Amino acid sequence: MKKHCALFLFSGVLMFATSCQETATEKTDHNTMGDTVATATAFDMNKAKAWIESDNAKFSEEAKKGDSNALAAHYASDGWAMFDNSEPFKGAAIANAWGGAIRMGMKELKINTVDLTGNAELLVETGMYEMIGDGNKTLDKGKYVVVWKPEGDGWKIYRDIGNSNMAPHK
Repeated sequence: MKKHCALFLFSGVLMFATSCQETATEKTDHNTMGDTVATATAFDMNKAKAWIESDNAKFSEEAKKGDSNALAAHYASDGWAMFDNSEPFKGAAIANAWGGAIRMGMKELKINTVDLTGNAELLVETGMYEMIGDGNKTLDKGKYVVVWKPEGDGWKIYRDIGNSNMAPHK
């Protein structure tokens, strides 16, 4: 009898642990036939990557238009932009930072994502950028890390750090 009780207790614990794990990653629905169907509620990296790619394309288009306010709207309410030779830009100052790049002659911003990793709480994008001016002249070229976080109905830039590969101006 003790063997049966221990086996019953063990299988009950195993079933409980399995059901807890299942609820953490799956939601159970029923289809029209009454069959149980598991649908994933887990984080979808492909959807996140598509969002980031789309947002980067919009960012580049807004840079071409010279719209620093639109560029700043990509940042989270508590976002920071951290660029060479300056203190971090926060809040309204982010639009001023991009306005400075536009005033310095930026006509185009090429963004190339090299890596994206993360989860439903934070994404980390690593990439390369090139800032283009008049006559297709490279004004700056470098690398960046952007940390994204969910805000509103999508992802917003939480931290943006970029630094140049080019020699400093003397």
